[in-house]
Amino acid sequence: MTSTSTATQRSRPHAGPAWLVLLLACACQFMVILDASIVNVALPSVREDLGFTPTGLAWVVNGYLLTFAGFMLLGGRAADLFGPRRMLVAGLFLFSASSLAGGLATAPEVLVAARVAQGIGAAMMAPATLAVINTSFTEPNARAKAFGAWSAAGGVGGMAGAVAGGAITTGLSWRWVFLINVPIGAVLIVVAMMSLAGTRTGRREPLDLTGAVTGTAGLAALVYGVMQSADHGWSSGLVLGPVVAGLLLLVVFTVVEARFASRPMVPLRLFRIRGVAVGNGMLLLFGGIAIAMWYFTSLFLQNVLGFSALQAGLGQTPAAVTFVVIARWAAALLPRTGVRPLVLAGSACFVAGFGWLSLAHAGSGYATGVLGPTLLIAAGIGLAFPTLMAAATAGVPEGDVGIVGGVANTASQVGGSIGLAALATAAGTRAASEADGSSPVDALAAGYDLVFLMAAGLGLAIAVVSVLLPRHRRG
Repeated sequence: MTSTSTATQRSRPHAGPAWLVLLLACACQFMVILDASIVNVALPSVREDLGFTPTGLAWVVNGYLLTFAGFMLLGGRAADLFGPRRMLVAGLFLFSASSLAGGLATAPEVLVAARVAQGIGAAMMAPATLAVINTSFTEPNARAKAFGAWSAAGGVGGMAGAVAGGAITTGLSWRWVFLINVPIGAVLIVVAMMSLAGTRTGRREPLDLTGAVTGTAGLAALVYGVMQSADHGWSSGLVLGPVVAGLLLLVVFTVVEARFASRPMVPLRLFRIRGVAVGNGMLLLFGGIAIAMWYFTSLFLQNVLGFSALQAGLGQTPAAVTFVVIARWAAALLPRTGVRPLVLAGSACFVAGFGWLSLAHAGSGYATGVLGPTLLIAAGIGLAFPTLMAAATAGVPEGDVGIVGGVANTASQVGGSIGLAALATAAGTRAASEADGSSPVDALAAGYDLVFLMAAGLGLAIAVVSVLLPRHRRG
């Protein structure tokens, strides 16, 4: 009787209804991704109000992204050791408190520090939401649908940033871009306390301190160096120094985890699960796809077609809606088709959509030059992203679901950071080479077109790697 009760408790680690648990996970993911982009439109107002230098202003964005990516592995392992409810509540509290500090900031240093703390809170929340889904939805159909909803929530959060940031900054103040998180965070803390059981999902064991330090510092240094490439170029010591240091620290981290840690933060045995290893490799490539779609398409709309930031956000809304619809549909198909067909279909959409988008120029109309291809690409993202997340986190022991979620989120974030730096460099180089014989707008368009062609290549690479995924076993 006792063992049955224990098994039931572990298979249903939630005290509330399943729909409320899913709503909580989706709302947290929405907040985490939204805050990566919502401040972009508000930056001019922030600079004017607080007196930021141009270099310092970039850290309002970079401070969040750096700690978000750097602390994700640590957040994932902490969710396994202390339970996803504790980590989700702690992350929400830190996220909300730092949002309050950011909204009330009167000096640049205070706002940047608040954004750094926000990123740590987000790194605690994101893996915990995946752990909640993995442990709360054990039936394949229910889990696939939950992943579809979670992915859609993150996608909508990323897309809503420009529109919400513009509306809040114009209608209220840039401060409300941060302050709005406080009441929402408070409500989500209450929901988490009510809907999630307070049991641990993992084992009582000490944190791998050496692994935590080397892994977190390595990721942070790598992402920091990649971020610096936009301003200093890849050959600069300001880029190469942090990148090399980050890679060396990650090598040390791998050796520590493999040879010396009695309870490693990232058990390397997890990568013997083919879906985990291949899925995370494809998520790394997918990060570049997402950046090319949402970030560079927005730049094309603004810098080539002359849209405002708010208009660009609205111009991408049809693609965001398409992504949400397709993601939910793909989640329903996943248990029947398996991962590989959906990833291949998504990759075909990437190749066709980005190939079409690479033909756009200053004289292109929105409907045929941008809307059509972005709808196709968004359909591909809807097919691929929830499928890759499901593949990268499937089949792991219950006590490791948090760290696997952290690894999956880290792969996507690091892929996006490297993709942004590499694609921006390629776009700038191409635009510079076209500058002598073309107008400034045409030169920019040529740079973005190269980015879109490179993204089509990433889509092809994802299709090639997908053949390594395990075959679907029909029940």
